[in-house]
Amino acid sequence: MKSDILYEQSKQLMPGGVNSPVRAFKSVGRNPVFIDHAKGSRIYDVDGNEYIDYVCSWGPMILGHADDRVIKAVQSACENGLSFGAPTEKEAVLAELIKKCVPSMERIRLVNSGTEAVMSAIRVARGYTGRDKIIKFRGCYHGHSDGLLVKAGSGALTQSVPDSAGVPVDYTKNTLVAEYNDPDSVSWLFEENKGEIACVIVEPVSANMGVVPPEDGFLEFLREITKDNGALLIFDEVITGFRLALGGAQEYYGVTPDITTFGKIVGGGMPLAVYGGRKDIMDMVAPEGPVYQAGTLSGNPIATTAGIETLRILIEENENGLYEALGEKGKLLADAYKNVFGDSVWVNQTGSLLSVFFTSEPVIDYESAVASDTKRYAEYFNAMLEKGIYLAPSQFEAMFVSAAHSDEDIKNTIDAVNMIVHL
Repeated sequence: MKSDILYEQSKQLMPGGVNSPVRAFKSVGRNPVFIDHAKGSRIYDVDGNEYIDYVCSWGPMILGHADDRVIKAVQSACENGLSFGAPTEKEAVLAELIKKCVPSMERIRLVNSGTEAVMSAIRVARGYTGRDKIIKFRGCYHGHSDGLLVKAGSGALTQSVPDSAGVPVDYTKNTLVAEYNDPDSVSWLFEENKGEIACVIVEPVSANMGVVPPEDGFLEFLREITKDNGALLIFDEVITGFRLALGGAQEYYGVTPDITTFGKIVGGGMPLAVYGGRKDIMDMVAPEGPVYQAGTLSGNPIATTAGIETLRILIEENENGLYEALGEKGKLLADAYKNVFGDSVWVNQTGSLLSVFFTSEPVIDYESAVASDTKRYAEYFNAMLEKGIYLAPSQFEAMFVSAAHSDEDIKNTIDAVNMIVHL
């Protein structure tokens, strides 16, 4: 297999043969498949195998892979140069589109990755409040910056290494960890650290310990307790942004944060991210204010072109019921898993995000997520891969449905599930 050969070569050149840990397929007990190209709902590996893709580059390919409209715009932009390290009109155009969709983002700064966006948002919150401590939630992943690799989810959770080596204790001493969907744990931290907490950061729908939606009232509680204590509320919408609704999770749930971060979906899948929020908060950012953050490639013209085209399409398709249709596809899949596996699995689904947990108990937080049978998940993953269905190679990730997934794709996926029910 060419994928196996490439993997052996890559291991001589890169740690674990990959540039992001989950790609190594360690938790599913096999070598990774190397992708050659993709189109619509399908990806194709170097060995000529075709798969219906539910990873969607970890979320941003909401229109499907290689959308003709986005590709054409990017190709045209490339002819004018790849990077200038200077302002372009496209940065303002994209910022205006984001603000139109998400009114809470009165001022916006473009960056290169979700990690950078979150790191910068927390720096702004600390600068604005004059406080050092932050609250995050166990199992929520906010990128790999030092201060946030504490009880992290995603790849760190898969490897059972919730904290990273190489992170000094002093970097994390101001990171307080609460339990997702547990208001009492948050109240206790505020009580024990009165006047010291700068912000609470949360995935409004956790998607890095698998998909775990907020329970009724949880996000509203976070909004109120932060207001009452002079702290800021940050929504990490790297996963949920422009996916649950045009206005993200804050539109979907009707809760407005002070600061929001979005990831690669704002760049149509290219390296681009954003953080933004209220004007008085974002005016703390240099050169306007004393909070420093910079980047040569921030708002580069190719990524902004892809983002502009993607958001324009989403705005247009939103009028045609795009998000309702995505949610219906997600529900069809979720219902199929429940019908086929019965009580042996727990399925969480919110819009076009879903996760199948191999546990009979409800999954509502970190503890219930990690109680899942990861060995069964690995067997399920490999069986589905053999049927031409490409899923996340980890129990603790999400399935993503795109606009390119046809009714036939959904049917073929459900048929594959029915064929592996013996698991």
